[in-house]
Order: sequence, then C-alpha cells, then structure tokens
Amino acid sequence: MSPVKTAPAELTVGDAALRTQYLAEVLALLYPAPCDTAGGPGEQIAEYLVVPDARRPRLLVPNTSRRVAAAAVRRYAEPQSRGARLKRDAVVAALRTGASGLLLRDRVRITGPVSESIDGHLREALHRELAISIHIGPARANRKPVLQLITPAGETFGFGKLGTGPLTRQLVHAETAALRALGTAGLTKLTVPTVLHAGQWRGLQVLVQSALPVWLPRAPLTPRRLTAAMLDIAGCYGYTSGTLVGSAYWAELRGRLAAVCDRPEGAALASAAELLATHAGQHTLRYGAWHGDWAPWNMANLADTLLVWDWERFARGVPAGFDAVHHELQRRIQSTGNATEAVEATVRRAGELLAAFGVADEVRELTALLYLIDLAARYLTDRQAEAGARLGVLGTWLLPVLIRRVEEL
Repeated sequence: MSPVKTAPAELTVGDAALRTQYLAEVLALLYPAPCDTAGGPGEQIAEYLVVPDARRPRLLVPNTSRRVAAAAVRRYAEPQSRGARLKRDAVVAALRTGASGLLLRDRVRITGPVSESIDGHLREALHRELAISIHIGPARANRKPVLQLITPAGETFGFGKLGTGPLTRQLVHAETAALRALGTAGLTKLTVPTVLHAGQWRGLQVLVQSALPVWLPRAPLTPRRLTAAMLDIAGCYGYTSGTLVGSAYWAELRGRLAAVCDRPEGAALASAAELLATHAGQHTLRYGAWHGDWAPWNMANLADTLLVWDWERFARGVPAGFDAVHHELQRRIQSTGNATEAVEATVRRAGELLAAFGVADEVRELTALLYLIDLAARYLTDRQAEAGARLGVLGTWLLPVLIRRVEEL
C-alpha cells in the first residue's frame, strides 16, 4: 500500500518553494531539539538522499544501504504516467548499482540522541529495526508527513501518518478509527490496511498501518469490480432511507455550511444547498457508508482483490453512491485537467453512475449535486485555498456549475 497522493500536476516555482519550506518544517517535527537536522556534532541518527534535489524535494530516501534506498523509491508511490515510471525506475537502478551519486547529490544528515527522534519512537513502538523514508507532498490543507517504513532487508512493511495540526490530527485519528472498524466489517470485495500502531508522540497524532502489496502483478480494473467494491463499503453497516431534510446527514451538512458561510464562497454554497432542499428536500434517499476519497490514485487492482487505502474521510450515513460520483469526478480531472468540464460531465453521468446503488431515477441528479455540496464544504472547512491547493478556489470550477444546476432543477 502506498498512501501517497500521486495525482499528476506540474511542479511550479511556487510549489517548489513551498516544498522546500515544508521539508524544513517536517524535519523539525521528526527530529526536534536536541536533534540537529543540519548534521552538527554528535551521533548520526539518519542520513537522507533528497529526491530529486534540495530545490524540489519530493522524497527523503534513507542512505543506509543500496537495498533499502532502492526500496524506498520503488514503493513510495504509484506513478500515474509512463514518463513518471521511467524516471522512478532510473533512480531505482542508480540506487541499486551505487551510481546514485551522479543523480542525487543533495543529502540531509541528522545527528543527536536517537531516543528523541521519530526513528527511536517507532522502533520502540513496533519492537523492530527499521529505516524511514519521508514523502514531501504538494501544498494542501490536509498535507501531513507520510513515512514509509522499511526493514533492513529492504521490505516495506508499513506506512506512517503524522497529524501535526488540528485538521490533520483529526484526520489521522479518524483514519485510525475507520481502519479498526473496517477490520471487523466483513468486507469481501476489497482489502484495507490494518493498524500496526496508533497513539501520540510529542503532540503529534501517529498512525502506522500495514503496507498493502501494491508491488504484486496488476489486473485490469473492470467497472463491475469497481462498483462491487464500492457497494461492499456502502452496505458494510447496512442502509437506511428517509427524506433529505429529515435526515441526520442533512443536519450535519447544514452545520458544516453554517461554519463557512462568513466567506463569500461559503455563503454562495449555503444558498445553493438551501435552494436544493427547497426544490427536492422531501425526496427519499438511501443512506450508507463511503470511503470519502475513492480516487484512481488510492487503489490498486490485483487478480484476486482490490487494494484501497487513504480512509481518513470514511463516513457512514451519507447518500448512497457518493463514492461512485467522487471517483468519476477525480478520474475526469486527472485525465483532462479541465475541472469545470469534469464537474459538468460527472453530473450528466449521474443516472448511469448511481443505478447500481439502488438510487431511484428521480433523485440521481439530486445525489450528485449533494455530493458536490459536500465536497465543496470540505474544501472550505479545510481552507484548501489558503493552503495553496491547486483547486482550492471553488469559484473557478465547482461553484458555477453547482449553482446553475441547482437553479435549473
């Protein structure tokens, strides 16, 4: 399993600067004083190779052995294009042969007492020797340190997530609860990670989950298998039904909207939601569970199962079929880059997408529009625009389509 966001995006100068700043912040969290991230005098805790370089850091690779370093690069993420795979494979080959010095010239050396570092904490918590690689993601409000845990033999056995602020601590805690619950939910159509360790360390919320075997041979993912897996989640705690305005879901969504309506986009979103409820609030909907971020980069299909990770948005009691709509939207944004057209096309396909979820014909567009409101409320609550997220400004893509569609109902 690789719980790393890999949706394709060009690395801009601004994003590179943000990554560099974020790298310094992450190192300070993982190796707090008296550890020294500048490699001063003292016992060495770790040395990392910076991939691709210190100006554009994406990954810190432990420089303990060729085998461990190669594993860190090979298994840290799922490349979404042929070019990305070729670049990754070139770095892996260089690390295996010892030629990495020609490609990876920048290093980070950490010194100090290992007992005060994240390395020491995880070794003690998991009762095993390990090396850590560190993913440096793009700017997002929910960005958090993601650690790949590797054995001395070069086997990836787990991934760690660290909640560092109010939002990310909440998300890591939520994913821990979701994985524990799903472990006893009787799922048959997909495989989820298990919790290896959860707790707190120096004010950070820590989750270590098992690594799903994404390196095994893949099989084509058919629409039938994808839908079956989504249905497995949707019904894992049973279904309920009732009107939109009479549901616990609507009450919770209105509360989230009220919390962001002091901003122009929030006010426009809340207005659209109330208009939608006026037009269609008495319709009966079916409610179940959803993954919350079921996107192409959060899964891998094997011959006998579908591996699915990143469960921090898992929730129960939402309109059935939300996962199908989310997957369609993310797939279209990923493949075309045109977010506005992706929203339009996704809503147009609502009837087809939701048929398998027992959603009545007359409420399929309503369900898709509710999903858009839910997603927009998430972006605003998380303050994605302020964090510099690529699609954080909803007025440039999602809101215009949503408002027009609601007004046309």
